[in-house]
Amino acid sequence: MKDPRKVAYEENKLDKKLCRLAGQAIVDYNMIEDGDKVMVCMSGGKDSYAMLDILMKLKERAPINFDLVAVNLDQNQPGFPKETLPNYFKKLGVQYHIEDQDTYGIVKRVIPEGKTTCGLCSRLRRGILYRVAGELGATKIALGHHRDDIIETLLMNMFHGGKLKGMPPKLKSDDGKHIVIRPLAYVPESYLERYAAQMEFPIIPCNLCGSQENLQRNAMKALIKEWEKKYPGRVESLFSSIQNVVPSHLMDATQFDFKDLSQDETSSDSAEQNAWQPIQLTL
Repeated sequence: MKDPRKVAYEENKLDKKLCRLAGQAIVDYNMIEDGDKVMVCMSGGKDSYAMLDILMKLKERAPINFDLVAVNLDQNQPGFPKETLPNYFKKLGVQYHIEDQDTYGIVKRVIPEGKTTCGLCSRLRRGILYRVAGELGATKIALGHHRDDIIETLLMNMFHGGKLKGMPPKLKSDDGKHIVIRPLAYVPESYLERYAAQMEFPIIPCNLCGSQENLQRNAMKALIKEWEKKYPGRVESLFSSIQNVVPSHLMDATQFDFKDLSQDETSSDSAEQNAWQPIQLTL
């Protein structure tokens, strides 16, 4: 039997670590400002539960004032437990809104059986959440994507999209009306898994897209887990690389002016000539 004191210590340690990582991301990217109303998007998964919990704790400690409103989009999935999230929000005493929209029916009608539904589903959700944010007067929209989600997206875009592109911690919507933030950008998924078990969140599985087999994201997730096991530190290094970009050492001419790159006028001609002299070997 585990020592209760040790268990309590480990739980408190994880709680502090999550708050520290989320707080650091919020500060680094100026995600939340004084007077903001943050719409916390709740799917019923471990990540969104943890995000709401962390933001509520940070709200109590932050030197600025901001409000939170938890929002769930009920997509009318068969068997979806409609009372789970409202009951949870009431228990917390947090302001909340449930948006009822039959995106499930639209996705099932438009996407052929066996095909990936995630693309259309995410576009429909995004449009609805943007509208709801405007109606609620939210100045920021918080999504629960974590560090591993960002890395998975980077790898998917590289392997399948031919782009060096990930998930930004903060972005402006195409119409310029909304700011989306990802407070868990620095948090590894393994921390969230442990925290969800510790807090006993009432998890609601996604039966529309998250449970589909052979998705590209699942393959990336498996690859990351394999790297973590075989090569400790590789995933952390990969994540650090997208925070330390050197455009002059890549090949995108739109990000660095290679064509007009010229020699520094202060460089000596002799130095240039010497650099191109054949190497003389003494035999």
